[in-house]
Amino acid sequence: MSPVLEPVVPLSARRRTVPRWLRRTTGPLLLLVLWQVSSATGVLPSDTLASPGTIADTASDLLKDGTLPHAMLVSVQRVLIGLALGGVIGVALALVSGLSRLGEDLVDASVQMLRSIPWVGMIPLFIIWMGIGEAPKIALIALGVTFHLYLNVYAGIRGVDAQLIEAGNSLGLGRWGLIRHVVLPGALPGAMTGLRYSLATAWLALVFGETINADDGIGFLLNRAREFFQTDVIVVCLIVYAALGLLADFIVRTLERLLLQWRPNFTGK
Repeated sequence: MSPVLEPVVPLSARRRTVPRWLRRTTGPLLLLVLWQVSSATGVLPSDTLASPGTIADTASDLLKDGTLPHAMLVSVQRVLIGLALGGVIGVALALVSGLSRLGEDLVDASVQMLRSIPWVGMIPLFIIWMGIGEAPKIALIALGVTFHLYLNVYAGIRGVDAQLIEAGNSLGLGRWGLIRHVVLPGALPGAMTGLRYSLATAWLALVFGETINADDGIGFLLNRAREFFQTDVIVVCLIVYAALGLLADFIVRTLERLLLQWRPNFTGK
């Protein structure tokens, strides 16, 4: 009679009895329950912070009357336009500075000098230059995006292994062949990191930008709710900001996994 073979199960797999998604949601759920109990018992007054139930009802009302979807559409449009504009400028400057020493001498010092200026402090100048319409809001987003993409793309280009360049030269690749097949793929991880930072900055810039005489958007709802001490509407707007930011980060991370399949990553133990 032949022996029966049993599969070997690693100890780490045996100990993992609780699904990971359940472990990740335990903390937020406990916080939500604590929040609701504190509101119900009066420990957390409603004028300080509305209860989760009240916030859910307010969000439902804003969704039903179309106020929240329209505000989200306006804000997302501003972010996308600013992200596209800042992305083009940031990547273009990084390519000029990263691929050429002359370009670095002409571009990098100026960009580094401008980067040291708090971009929020540019709001008064943007208002003077562009008025109080959509232009200063989009310009503020584009400015914040530009610097993140520039720094990460530039660092990615200059971080390409010199031995890969030598290997490309030995294979007969010219300058543009090296840029296309070696430098740009090598700089792609840095570019994706810069895109993630840029998205976070874009949403932050949107909050400041929509304080510039905005008559629509999530920031407009947030400022109006502040004037009337509507903490439920304020929290709804903050949740929407967080949800849109997480959605954008998820899209970038998915894109990163698709574009960087060739690069092995450590995923934790």
